[in-house]
Amino acid sequence: MKFMTGLLTAVLLLAGVATSHAVVRIGEDRGGRIGTYVDKYQDMRSSGEMVIIDGLCASACTIVLGAIPHDKICVTSHASLGFHAAWDFSDDGHAVTNPEATQMLYSMYPSPVKRWIAQRGGLTQRMIFLRGKELESLYHPCFLDARASATR
Repeated sequence: MKFMTGLLTAVLLLAGVATSHAVVRIGEDRGGRIGTYVDKYQDMRSSGEMVIIDGLCASACTIVLGAIPHDKICVTSHASLGFHAAWDFSDDGHAVTNPEATQMLYSMYPSPVKRWIAQRGGLTQRMIFLRGKELESLYHPCFLDARASATR
């Protein structure tokens, strides 16, 4: 019986994969260099991939909100977006806010996200998190898709 259940599940998954578009799952992404994420998301946008945010998407990862069309993004109950000011290292190795990069980052976000950030004091050194009902009011909820096994 276990074999039949497993076989049926595999057949259904394969049937779904053959007729669907590519899906990318983002989870536990703490960000990195802005340029790297801009390039990555431009490639994703060109491919028409659907994006599931299912966990932490922080810092430069949040560029996805401006790079991917709104209707191609959904969020799970585990999604959490973390925003903060962009920074660089100073000559002595300390992190310092980069106002130009912060403005560039902020300009990439859709208007509802910009309003949410502004209501919380803007992009500062302190991380602010958009999640739960607030996030679901801006992006439609999704359910984990078995085809979304790749995390980028």
